[in-house]
Amino acid sequence: MADEPLKLLPAYTGIASIEDALADHRGQRVLWLEILVNDRLDLTPWLHHTAVQAAYQKACRWFTTYRTLITALVARTPLPLDSGPIDQREYRTVMEALRFVSVHH
Repeated sequence: MADEPLKLLPAYTGIASIEDALADHRGQRVLWLEILVNDRLDLTPWLHHTAVQAAYQKACRWFTTYRTLITALVARTPLPLDSGPIDQREYRTVMEALRFVSVHH
């Protein structure tokens, strides 16, 4: 699906579609951030893919933990709540992604 409105993947990796992201290690690593900041994605065709499932779960966990901050910086519909653990070492990465999207979109 070439018309996906991606926000981070093209800038961070040069990847232009979810399909290409799944075929690329870097794309898979950034996919959760794309899901976190982009509520216009239709992930339905890839929901069976374990990388998409993991990225979605990770995005939900970060959204649950930092919901107020994320919704203040990025206009998006809420992700499902998931209070599972997050790796705080990725905090800076999340903040950089939020800043990028809030400035460029």
